[in-house]
Order: sequence, then structure tokens, then C-alpha cells
Amino acid sequence: MDEKSTSSHQRLLVFLLMVLIFGVFMIQYACPSSSECRMLHQLGAWFTLGGKRGTHIGESESQDGLPKDPYIAEDGALARFVPRFNFTKPDLNRVVDFNIKGDDVIVFLHIQKTGGTTFGRHLVRNIQLERPCECHAGQKKCTCLRPGKKETWLFSRFSTGWSCGLHADWTELTRCVPSRMDSRETQKNQPSRNYYYITILRDPVSRYLSEWRHVQRGATWKASLHVCDGRSPTVSELPGCYSGDDWSGCSLQEFMDCPYNLASNRQTRMLADLSLVGCYNVSTMSEDERWPVLLDSAKRNLKGMAFFGLTEYQRKTQYLFERTFNLQFIAPFTQLNGTRASSVEVPPETQERIRQLNRWDVELYDYARDLFLQRFQVARQQEHRQARVQRQQERRRLRGRFSQKQGRRLKPTETARPTGVETEAQQREMAAEDSVESEVLFPDWWDVDENSTMEDYIGNVEQW
Repeated sequence: MDEKSTSSHQRLLVFLLMVLIFGVFMIQYACPSSSECRMLHQLGAWFTLGGKRGTHIGESESQDGLPKDPYIAEDGALARFVPRFNFTKPDLNRVVDFNIKGDDVIVFLHIQKTGGTTFGRHLVRNIQLERPCECHAGQKKCTCLRPGKKETWLFSRFSTGWSCGLHADWTELTRCVPSRMDSRETQKNQPSRNYYYITILRDPVSRYLSEWRHVQRGATWKASLHVCDGRSPTVSELPGCYSGDDWSGCSLQEFMDCPYNLASNRQTRMLADLSLVGCYNVSTMSEDERWPVLLDSAKRNLKGMAFFGLTEYQRKTQYLFERTFNLQFIAPFTQLNGTRASSVEVPPETQERIRQLNRWDVELYDYARDLFLQRFQVARQQEHRQARVQRQQERRRLRGRFSQKQGRRLKPTETARPTGVETEAQQREMAAEDSVESEVLFPDWWDVDENSTMEDYIGNVEQW
């Protein structure tokens, strides 16, 4: 009996071990990226014993037990940020009334090698929704439908596919998306939709090197349509950089030497309205005339977008997206610095040449980074101001209760008067709480308590 019992126990252990291994393989297949998988988050919630409840995902504590600011040093040692551009209040206070149950649509403009694939997966797998996107193993696209409707609220690679062409740019999307969305509708009266365009930008040198490594491994974007003014460019308007099926194995020197390489200033071109410069027909104006027009157009379109993020600031990107659309992500974004581009050792003179080849993208990125950090600063100030108002209201409420209790204890002819010292202290406290006066007139979004000087303002940004 002992031998039979031992043998049965061994078989049971082997069976359980095989089930465990099979389960691990299935989870890896269904959830190749653990930070974006609902299944893993749910399993973690089930198997976490003794953990704190009600804590926002991604929040951690310091050694002294106080909650850490999730934005401190999430992007490394942030250089001293001094605003260079003047933006209006609407430019900085970017919050949209996105109605997922109505007809509003988020359109993701995916620029190559900016981390758009990761962000696109966040959109379909990592947002808390009443009706989550349905993502199945082995399928590239997810089904993202509105609550109670058979309509999509997201136009992106991982929801609708490349419906307007592979990596469609601003010129293509703004002309293609409305007609594509209308073609999906079955009702006769087409709704009037709000299209909220979003995108991700990246440091131009890092993005350029990343695209070179991608092309070097055999990647091509031959399926891109580059439609502008109703047609794709001719071969003479957009010559190729290689003659074979792909450009695999090309050196960085070869990649930089091709004058028709669309990797150069890709972000500026993809965010600009190309019809302003005759599309891909470069004979309509000189390069010195063409690129300033494209840069101004790209800046204007970027500023007018509902949202844009930066690859180098993942947590701030998450924060601004959540605040802009009033949507919450399940798991926090992760700042990954170990990319293929970062592993490439490039001499300083080569980096400088890449910057020259991408001079318009460099200008665009500087503009975008300035706007991005100012928006983040304003959003955090508003958050702090709202918390301070709530604290003031709570103190007034408690003070009112205390005054009422004092009034009940006094005779009808008496009035509750604190001592002179208490009166002055309370007056100073009330004055500090109820009004903030300054001889200098600041914009509405400027928080005087936290930014009494420019040094305070810079320090606040550096802390975040």
C-alpha cells in the first residue's frame, strides 16, 4: 500500500507540474507584454496576500512610509527646464469632453520608431473601460466597441488596422478617417463626430538611429500610400534608396547618404499638411522655402491635437493622457531606456550630422517638449490647487461645527469672542486661505503659492 500510495503521489505531482508549465506557456502566448495584460493583473490581485487594498496601481512607498511621487526622476535627471515659448491658457489647459458612449473617436497617428507600438497596445489592453477591448491570442487587432453599440471609438493600428495606409500621416488621416468611419455606419443619417487626434514624438537622433537599425534588419514600409491631394507620389517624385526587395545590412553611412530617405525629418513631415507645399513634388518651391512651411504646419497641428506624448517621458505621458480624456490606465507606463538605438555607439561627429539631417525634427521636438512640460506643470498646479481648496473647505466646515457648539454653550446675550491673540492668528489664517494677493498680475493658471519666483517654477518642474 505504501508503494502504491507513493507512486500515486508522484503521478499527481508530475501531473500538477505539467499543468503549471502548460499554464505558463499559455499566459506567455496570450500576454506577450505583461504590463498590458488584464489577465496577469487579475491573477496578481487574486494571489496577493496581505497587500494594501485601495492603492492605485503603480503607487509605491518610500522607506519612511510616505507615498512617493510617481513622477520624480521617472525620466532620469531632468535638465533645468526654462520655458522658451509662450502659449495661451487653452493651449496649456488641454482637457477634452471625450464621450465614448456617443460618437467621438480617438485617432492615433503612429509615427515610426517613436514607441507607438507600445502606446497603441496600452490603448487597447490597458485602459479601464466599461466595455474593455476584446483582444484574442494570435490576432493583431482588437475589437474596441462603445458601451451598448457596435461602433468603434478608437481608430488605430490595433483596432481598425492600417485602414488609411501603413503609418498614415496627418495629410492622409485627416482626409481618410471621416470617410472610413462613415462607411462603417449603417444608419442613413451620419452622426457629427468629434475626432481627437493623438500621437507620440521621440528625440530625433534616437528615433533616426532606431529606424536605421530597423531597416538594417530588413524592415520596409513599401505598403505606405503617401496619398496627398488624392494621389500617391510618382517614382520621380519619391525615388527609392535601394533597388532590391529591402535595404537589409545597410550601413549607417549609406542610410545617411541617401537624399530621398524619408527617415530624415520624418516627424515634421508626418505632422504637417503636405498639400501646402505641393505634396511630394519638390519642384514647386525650394528646400529653404519648403521646410519652414512644413515646420510651421507641424507645430500648428501638434498644438491643436487633443494630446501628444513623448517617448522620453512615459509617466508624464500617461498622466496627461488620463487627465485629457478622463480615462485611467490599469498599469503604469514603464520608462525603458535600453533600446536598440541606445545600444549603438555613434561618434559625436556622426551624431552631429544626424542632427543636421534632422534639423527640422530637432526644432519640432524642442517645441513639443516645451509645450509638453508646460502642460504637465499646469496640470499638476491645478491638481494641487483643487486639493488645497478641498482642505480649506474641510477646515471651514469643522470650524463652523466648533462655532455652533460654542454658541450653544453661551447665553443668548453673549457672543463668542476669542482672545485678541487668537483673533489675529485666525485673521491671518483666513486671509491666507481665502485670497492670494500679489502686486504682479499672473496668468490664471499660475500658482502664486508654488511659483512666487521663476526659481520656484523651475524647481517644481525639476521635481516632477
